[in-house]
Amino acid sequence: MSGMRMSPNLALNQLVAERQAAGEPIVHLGFGESRLPAFAPLVERLAAGARRNAYGPVAGSPGVRAAVAGYFDRRRLPTGPDQIVVAPGSKPLLMAVGLTVPGDLLLPRPAWNTYAPQARLAGKHPIAVPIPEECGGVPDPALLREHIRAARTLGHDPRVMVLTLPDNPTGTLAPPAMIRELCAIAEEEDLLIVSDEIYRDVVHDPDTPYLSPAEVAPDRTVVCTGLSKSLALGGWRIGAARFPAGPWGEWIRSGVASVASEIWSTLPGPMQEVAEYAFGEPEEIRERLRVSARLHGAVAREVHRIVVGAGARCRPPTGAFYVYPDFEPVREELDKHDVTDSASLSRRMLDLGAAVLAGHLLGDEPGALRFKCATSMLYGENAEQQEMSLAAENPVALPHVRSVLDRIEASFQRLL
Repeated sequence: MSGMRMSPNLALNQLVAERQAAGEPIVHLGFGESRLPAFAPLVERLAAGARRNAYGPVAGSPGVRAAVAGYFDRRRLPTGPDQIVVAPGSKPLLMAVGLTVPGDLLLPRPAWNTYAPQARLAGKHPIAVPIPEECGGVPDPALLREHIRAARTLGHDPRVMVLTLPDNPTGTLAPPAMIRELCAIAEEEDLLIVSDEIYRDVVHDPDTPYLSPAEVAPDRTVVCTGLSKSLALGGWRIGAARFPAGPWGEWIRSGVASVASEIWSTLPGPMQEVAEYAFGEPEEIRERLRVSARLHGAVAREVHRIVVGAGARCRPPTGAFYVYPDFEPVREELDKHDVTDSASLSRRMLDLGAAVLAGHLLGDEPGALRFKCATSMLYGENAEQQEMSLAAENPVALPHVRSVLDRIEASFQRLL
């Protein structure tokens, strides 16, 4: 613990808030919060659950577990309530899996900045495997076996592989063929797959093929999800995990519940009221998910256009609310401004009025000229503007959205 620091995205969020409070005109592109108002029916459910002040079962009430099981049923993953655990966010569930299952962790490079620190907290060694050219969120299948063998040669014990579908930080979704290939490797190497699907309902195009590894390798896949991203409930902390059926899955689930009993006890009752309603997906929730995904996609695509126009290579975003530009094509021009790595690049962006999260903080090569742009806080300064953005067929044309996008574009145009 002596070497642990605050999570870099939370530290950056705090820094930006302080500088904005001091009057600095900074556009915040470094934090993946879905900055939208809490949906009114969810607020009503929270109020209705306010009297639920008993602890209740560690894994969650029968009602909320049945609702989460139904959510997975509708996504081609037949699930019983006894396969579900709910928690105050998906982050503690991921940590609890790490504390339960032995072995070291295979993860994509770059990846969400919490996976590796959690692995170290659990006494595991994180083994980063570069992502493929076409997408992020998954280790490149062509490199995975050699990294496993190299890790074993060094005395490590890779047993768990993390996939993020869609991905933070690249905003892309691995295609079904790649998921099948990774599942085949997991079978050969006897790996547990932890599939982080918290952005599953933020796929921009509803016709995009989505394959969960739990469909291909159901006996060795744990799926984590939550309501922070899809329904903009980050501060409410509602997460859920689905464990495999059968003895191994029940052993992992029991271990996670044991960890929960010693750390968070259970998801608070009012939040279970919200979760039971939201995971039940009545028509108004389905519509809210649809318009939210449309908004996230429209703004992410516009920021992608801006970074490409500034000289970067960048995978087109297809899910979540991120783009991950690579400014290697303009390295010589950036060198004139003493920009030589991801840290100096992110500092220059901040000097130009845009806060981004440097790639090395996500496990990327420190010398690479890459960073994460989160696009989910650009929808308006207040609830009225944000609701307008949600309702608009073309939100990037709204004056309050267009003005902040123009500021971002101006910052990138001054980068070189």
